[in-house]
Amino acid sequence: MASKNAEKPSSDGSARAVRGASLLILLQVGSRAITFIANQLLLRFLTAQLLGVATQLEVYYLSVIFFARESLRVAIQRQDDLGGGDASKKNGGTNKSAQAVVNLGYLSTALGIPLALLFGRLYLGSLGESTLASTPYLVFSLYIYALAAVLELVSEPAFVVMQTRLQFGTRAAAEGVATFARCTVTLGTAVWGAHRGFEAGVLPFALGQLSYGIGLLLVYTWQGAGLARAEGFSLFPTRLTAAPPKKGESTAPKKPDFALSYFYRPTLQLASSMMAQSIVKHVLTQGDTFLVSILSTPTAQGVYALANNYGGLAARLLFQPIEESSRSYFSRLLAPAPSPSPPPHPLAATSLTSLLKLYTLLSLLITALGPTAAPLLLSLVAGPRWASSGAGATLAVYMWYLPLLAFNGVLEAFVASVATEAEVHRQSAWMGAFSLGFAGAGYVFLRVLDWGAEGLVVANGINMACRIVWCWVFIAGYFRARAVGFGIGEVLPRPVGLGAAAVAAAVVKRITLVPGGTPLGVRQVIGELFKVAAVALPLLGVLILSERQFLRDSYQALKGRRQKAT
Repeated sequence: MASKNAEKPSSDGSARAVRGASLLILLQVGSRAITFIANQLLLRFLTAQLLGVATQLEVYYLSVIFFARESLRVAIQRQDDLGGGDASKKNGGTNKSAQAVVNLGYLSTALGIPLALLFGRLYLGSLGESTLASTPYLVFSLYIYALAAVLELVSEPAFVVMQTRLQFGTRAAAEGVATFARCTVTLGTAVWGAHRGFEAGVLPFALGQLSYGIGLLLVYTWQGAGLARAEGFSLFPTRLTAAPPKKGESTAPKKPDFALSYFYRPTLQLASSMMAQSIVKHVLTQGDTFLVSILSTPTAQGVYALANNYGGLAARLLFQPIEESSRSYFSRLLAPAPSPSPPPHPLAATSLTSLLKLYTLLSLLITALGPTAAPLLLSLVAGPRWASSGAGATLAVYMWYLPLLAFNGVLEAFVASVATEAEVHRQSAWMGAFSLGFAGAGYVFLRVLDWGAEGLVVANGINMACRIVWCWVFIAGYFRARAVGFGIGEVLPRPVGLGAAAVAAAVVKRITLVPGGTPLGVRQVIGELFKVAAVALPLLGVLILSERQFLRDSYQALKGRRQKAT
């Protein structure tokens, strides 16, 4: 009977976690859809230079937020239960576990203020006089971004305590309200300025980010105050003391559990140890943005930002969910077990090979048709001015980068599922080396060859290819050590499919007009897209026929797993 009672909270927590994850996925899709629509309207009032400067300000904002709270958030999620929950509330005491989380949340605010000043000073020092002179309200907008970052960090104490309570609904409401406010204010300010003849520069972006921070703060504070009353803790920093020794324990003096009587020491130490890893992670994540801001002009930065946003949208909506599901699937499948029956490794190799083969077939479609279709679609949704600014050509090159993103995501998800701690450290060292190579390639393509935003995409592709090779060698060694076959031949498409993709790419390039110096009208663009579709259908048919056995086997395997799960 006791075991059933013990299992119930765990199952309830798992169910809440699943529901919360689903809610956050829906929120992610919805917020990106709202942001995407707002950005399409906003592009009509922007130049490439303004978009480039806005991207720099966003990197400044994200850097302040990331360094101030990332390691603390991860450490707080792993904090032990300190007790003092319902029992303390009934006795008029303090919910010590929740209060310790709230206190640690205030460290993010304390870190954010000096970081905002430091990074702001560094950013202003990196700007050229021409950028300052040609961008209205740039310095004032930087101050607003700093204020927005601090306001978002002020909401951190309420956020982290609600996150530990799996209050995903509150997070969805807060981010939904904040995203809607940011899009409305940004777009409204830009439209108002355009109609009044007011040169607002990047001020709409700054005001929009400020409204985002205010929205988060209001919702989290309101909901957090209710949770604090219900569970018996305060949203303000409160002094805490170490628990008295239990009956039978030694009464000898112990090292205090709380630093300065406010901050739970083990969590604080874990956060400190994770700070260096967070710095490396942020540099790797934002490395392309840092590089383009150093080596190129604001106009090139705006062109790259636009291409990255459109190309990355497909990656985030299509490839990222598959990557996250793969990580979860392989982690469960290959989890250590006393005597697995049957051995899971052949199934893991088959599943990974099938997924990579599907990505290969999808990549043939993307690389054969995408470089031609992408500039046309950009001209349709963003206007001919952007398509002729170089963004169309950059987006065309990005179509070759998308398959690399897809393959790397799945391969790194598998590595993360099976790698030991030492292997993860080794991977991090190699990632750092590849990043140095990326910086060198970026210098050559941007400064020596003057390829602009297109050169940055190529440099990113080289970096991603290196990471793919490392992961492939690791995974091949992993399966080889377990006497399981895993080869590149099983991932490659049939020669008929490769030939069809090459012919389709040549045909669509020959018969289609791509926006360039002379902008195309809407009807012309739609007509050219119909030409691309006319070539896409035969190519798709050839791929399906040539790979029909593989597609049939994949469908049967997926159908069998679904029936087994139900």
